[in-house]
Amino acid sequence: MPPPVLGDDGTQRFTVPAQHVIALKLSAGSTLTLNDPEGGQEVQLAAFDNEGNPAINSLGVAANSDIASLRQWMDSNNHISCQGISIFGAQSKALSKHSYTISKDCVCFIAAPGEDMSAEQPMPPTDIIVGVSGTGVIVNDQLPTPLGVVSRDIRIHNSTAEAYLVKAGEYIQIIDVCGRQCSDFIAIDASRLAQGIEKPICPVTTRTLMASAFPGPGLHDKFYTDDQVSVIKVIQDTVGRHDTFNLACNAKYYDDSGYPGHTNCTENLNAALGPMGIAPRKGWPAINFFFNTGYDDYDQHSSCQPWTRAGDYVLMQAQVDLICGSTACPDDTSPANGWNPTDIHVRIYAADSHFEKGKAFRKNAVADSTMTKKTAFHDRFATLTQHFVEYNGYWLANHFSNYGAIAEYWACREKVVLMDLSPLRKCEVLGSDAENLLNYAVTRNIRKLAVGQVIYTAMCYPNGCMVDDGTVFRLGQDNFRWVGGCDGAIEWLRKVAIENNFKVVIKDSNDQLHNLPVQGPLSGDTLKKVIFTPDDQTNIEDLRPFRITHGRIGGPQGAPVTVSRTGYTGERGYEVWCHPKDGCEVWDAVWEAGQEFGITPLGLEALDNLRIESALIFADYEFNDQTDPFEAGIGFTVPLNTKEEDFIGRDALIERKANPQRQLVGLILEGEEIAGHGECVRVGRQQVGTITSGVRSPILNQNIALCSMSIDYITAGTQVEVGKLDGHIKRIPATVVGISHYDPTKSRVRA
Repeated sequence: MPPPVLGDDGTQRFTVPAQHVIALKLSAGSTLTLNDPEGGQEVQLAAFDNEGNPAINSLGVAANSDIASLRQWMDSNNHISCQGISIFGAQSKALSKHSYTISKDCVCFIAAPGEDMSAEQPMPPTDIIVGVSGTGVIVNDQLPTPLGVVSRDIRIHNSTAEAYLVKAGEYIQIIDVCGRQCSDFIAIDASRLAQGIEKPICPVTTRTLMASAFPGPGLHDKFYTDDQVSVIKVIQDTVGRHDTFNLACNAKYYDDSGYPGHTNCTENLNAALGPMGIAPRKGWPAINFFFNTGYDDYDQHSSCQPWTRAGDYVLMQAQVDLICGSTACPDDTSPANGWNPTDIHVRIYAADSHFEKGKAFRKNAVADSTMTKKTAFHDRFATLTQHFVEYNGYWLANHFSNYGAIAEYWACREKVVLMDLSPLRKCEVLGSDAENLLNYAVTRNIRKLAVGQVIYTAMCYPNGCMVDDGTVFRLGQDNFRWVGGCDGAIEWLRKVAIENNFKVVIKDSNDQLHNLPVQGPLSGDTLKKVIFTPDDQTNIEDLRPFRITHGRIGGPQGAPVTVSRTGYTGERGYEVWCHPKDGCEVWDAVWEAGQEFGITPLGLEALDNLRIESALIFADYEFNDQTDPFEAGIGFTVPLNTKEEDFIGRDALIERKANPQRQLVGLILEGEEIAGHGECVRVGRQQVGTITSGVRSPILNQNIALCSMSIDYITAGTQVEVGKLDGHIKRIPATVVGISHYDPTKSRVRA
């Protein structure tokens, strides 16, 4: 069961994942609240007393359903069956709630049933949020559910430290019990200490070898000693914000701050580690977990409250036998511990445990976190590379072994590639007002969109600045799909729908639909070998750009897929969309079909090269929520002259178009040094632009960039300089050119 999140009001919050069931122990006097955040999701409940007898009346209601889905789950697991209640359902609105006061102690089973999304079942199942509050709440320790079988538990009470031994291969989980609490960590190679050689983790060496302020799950996951021996690696991290630049707090720190004699981590570590033969220090160069520090553009150090919430943790695996020390930092003189030092908890797991690598991902600041996921195609791509990076909550390949970014790039320009873009955010927009909502929420004219057509568009705030860019698929008269880059766009759509009383259901379909882009001049030849289309669907050879067709892999009985003539490479291409359970079948078929055409896997590094050449914009690079579509180079998505109906941001965009300040342009730089994102572009001393993306173009044999440029300097041929270092000491001459360096007419996409 997912661990609870404790709200500021004392409410315990649980998530019931779609197509799953959880069980909660409820006590008399507590209040159970069920929330359907997206709408249209049935919830089934059953309850039992302490003797295992049906007790749905403990919730103050009588059974009203045979709760078939929940009964099936319970039968398979507990060999029991019962009546229960069913609430919400297809007609429930987003944010619908039901509350029940518990009259007797009971165990309540809560399920979020639903079928996999399909053409016959267009509404995907979604998560339910459960709250438990009131005087009868059973408040457990705020520790997260153990990740596995715990070998040892070590409690570090606030303002103290503990030392402990860890064998090679064992796992160490350091947990912030209450949130907003730092923990200094020391790990010393035990075998070398036995030889009289003291080798603790060295933050300086670690930063140098990992090329990062601190290691994290994935490629750059190791901590090193000063002689460059890896002694521990990070497996999971639910925070992603730590400090490796500062000493553990020490007597001098407090003395100089006016708090002489204050308890400090260094002396606590000295006391804990001393009996193990480790010499005391005046300041330990510790790994300061959960410590929220930074350095600004003027090299000034800052410290603020940690990002941690109750139960957040770091999980590591020892590479050698270690003597470890952990503290619960006593600093109550600064925001470092939220002004209120609390406990730290350490769990040790056996070496034969298995834990997936992952980082915490949150859709928004208040959402529960999820660990980095694998896409439907991950296991297939993992046979070709270990170079995965986290993107939008998923592991994606950055480049592939025995290929490399340059080879992958040329395969896309000349042959055919396949890649994974499943982390794109998808939602289904369903209902009688679906067209009305989307026509109001995006800039393009959705009323002109035919069934089976796709359109690229911007989505804007009322001030004309962008929420996101994305595509809208029309699957039926009242069935649409939004595909974009961020969760915020889906949240914005839902907000607009609620505020304007549109009769729609907006359902997140990320876990129901993954996509395998197949791109390059030979992509059509590859797919026509494996995509079967029934007579009422367009075949692959005839599928035009921004159109979709529905088919199956290999024949009428194969895995169902939707194929769209879309892409993000500047080449002819397709995207194959399928349910995750069919991912391996789809990948295998495409990979096999592409062998005769030299099919190659494509990673994010090569994709970035391809999209920059073709001026395909990327969030937080070419645009953000301070950029309008005209400034982002996609003014064509704002048809002010032909879309007469109002849409969000229309008035602001009319004014912005009439009074432009910036525009996205292309640059060709002299020399081979690539322009970096955020670097300044100057004429004399004046900054006139900012680099959004830069790359060396293999096909053009040029050093190119995209630049957000002041409107006075957008004329092709204008000479500017890209500022390196401080923007003045070193300059690279550059020439303004059109926005798209490669195939500006998009003739290859339409081929």
